[in-house]
Amino acid sequence: MNECSHHQDKGKEDAYMDSCPLFKGLRQSEHDAFLQRHASALVQVPKGSLVVRQHNPIQDMLLLVKGQVSLRVNTLDGNVLELERQEAVMPMATAFLYGREGRYPFDVLSLTPCSFLRIPKAAWLEEIGRNITLLQNFLALSADLTAKYAAKLHHQTLKSLRHRVALFLLEKTTPEQSVVVLNRSRTQLAEYFGVQRPSLARTLKALEAEGLIHLEGKTLTLVNKPALERIAHDF
Repeated sequence: MNECSHHQDKGKEDAYMDSCPLFKGLRQSEHDAFLQRHASALVQVPKGSLVVRQHNPIQDMLLLVKGQVSLRVNTLDGNVLELERQEAVMPMATAFLYGREGRYPFDVLSLTPCSFLRIPKAAWLEEIGRNITLLQNFLALSADLTAKYAAKLHHQTLKSLRHRVALFLLEKTTPEQSVVVLNRSRTQLAEYFGVQRPSLARTLKALEAEGLIHLEGKTLTLVNKPALERIAHDF
């Protein structure tokens, strides 16, 4: 897939900035003033576009204000690992924005039609320099997201696919509810685990053959939760 070409939209975008942890605690007037200052930075991106490519230099503060994206890492063994899916309003790669060699640590793929604000790094530095709340939010969010991604990668390297699938299924259910409706395709789910689709299919088939799960279409039922918990926690 080629990296997408962006075009500016001069119309106003309803960004709902108060839904973003980056803008938590700011007054509505501050939200409005921020959008007015950066209205010309708005770009529209079609569904299925590669918004930025892993290892590309970070030129701007990229803020998703509408739509949903997938953050993906290309692994050394040629697989694609989905770090997570993010919905507006969220910034991309905040912790890497001002690094000496700031580069995107992941691909950003649009899952829906998306709108972004592309704010030059110098302009964003002015924004956080004039507003202590925005600065604190920026630092906290950068730390939280870095810890989250590090935990995902750590978990990915230490656990087998069988462990990861069991843990994923347990996290999607409750003590009262044992049914999971998979909202991803098999290919997307394989990318989430950073493996090829046949590997995931074999793991699910093995769990089903052992009587631990029952899979029908996109509906998956946990038949033996205690056994899945032992797998997930190495008991």
